[in-house]
Amino acid sequence: ALEGARPGGSRFVGGCVRNALLGLAIDDIDIATQLTPDQVTALARKAGFGAIPTGIEHGTVTVIVERKAFEVTTLRRDVSTDGRRAIVAFTEDWAEDSARRDFRLNALYASPDGEVFDPTGGGLDDARAGRVMFVGDPESRIGEDFLRILRFFRFNAWYGRAGMDAAGLAACVKLRDGLRTLSAERVWMELKKLFRAERPLGAYRAMAEAGVGGVVLPEAANHRRLAGLLALEQEMLLAGDPLTRVAAGLEDQAGALALAVRLKLSNGERERLLAALGAGERMVSYLSPREVRRALYRLGREAFTDRVMLQWAEENGAKAAQWRALLALAQAWERPKLPLSGDEVMAAGVAAGPKVGDVLREVEAWWIDSDFPDDRLSIAERLKAVVQGLS
Repeated sequence: ALEGARPGGSRFVGGCVRNALLGLAIDDIDIATQLTPDQVTALARKAGFGAIPTGIEHGTVTVIVERKAFEVTTLRRDVSTDGRRAIVAFTEDWAEDSARRDFRLNALYASPDGEVFDPTGGGLDDARAGRVMFVGDPESRIGEDFLRILRFFRFNAWYGRAGMDAAGLAACVKLRDGLRTLSAERVWMELKKLFRAERPLGAYRAMAEAGVGGVVLPEAANHRRLAGLLALEQEMLLAGDPLTRVAAGLEDQAGALALAVRLKLSNGERERLLAALGAGERMVSYLSPREVRRALYRLGREAFTDRVMLQWAEENGAKAAQWRALLALAQAWERPKLPLSGDEVMAAGVAAGPKVGDVLREVEAWWIDSDFPDDRLSIAERLKAVVQGLS
């Protein structure tokens, strides 16, 4: 619909073009257009598509086609920036639009018939070489949005194969304090994307050496364990998890709470970090299957797996076969449900009230220690004994 309005006026842009050229999965499809937001909205609705003004002040309309969202953004040039947000003006000039983008490998455009456009002159070569370079002067690009410092390390984690660009890295070091002016939500989202990369070890080490880690993740001072975890995952070809990786860098639950407050983590993310760093369950490589089941029941699979990975990293990747066996047991085991209800406890003579919960907890403790027997007769006998003992 957009292309029909003005031949050559709309092109795919950014990550979808880069990943298509590299043969990688494409998550989002973004479109750049010479049309104004009003024209985009009118054409989309005329074609029967949904059109939502998600970022209209920056020229972005989200077009919904068969429940799939496409961000369509009018070509722009910066009028003014303050390191956090920009005031833009619309343009029809593809070179002006590309000049305001962060990295050359992200400033690639493609027509609907597959013709690729590289206005910066270096994006294609960068993508193929695994090189992350700012568009134009690195300090100028960072000064427009300080989040680009984290994006520099993130894109190196995901796509970098040629070593970090020295000028870009130097600019990140020089301007790193600008990160303190950004909203917590933007910083946390970018950090999660960085730590979601398959092999982020090199980028993490560079970020720490550049002093950027100390600005955005001061609580993650356990560099040895975090680097150890990343190296372990890389060596063992294990899939990593961003929250496990962040937990590895924290010393304790106090650090997790401080991080959760400062970066405004969700309740689920906060609880995940606290569980990974909790105490009370012994975590050694030689746990017996019975001990594994007991720990899994009390912790849950996610927290158990996090604690295994953190302790394995603490031990510098030693005893790999044993730790792998614990992870395999965790994946295979399904948490059973205590085959006893409050109604059955009351039927055994316990009056409704707090004592019902006391009895259930006593029977459950025995059931866990007995390795979760599915034996109704044994459970009934234990219930009887507990009721008599608490009378």
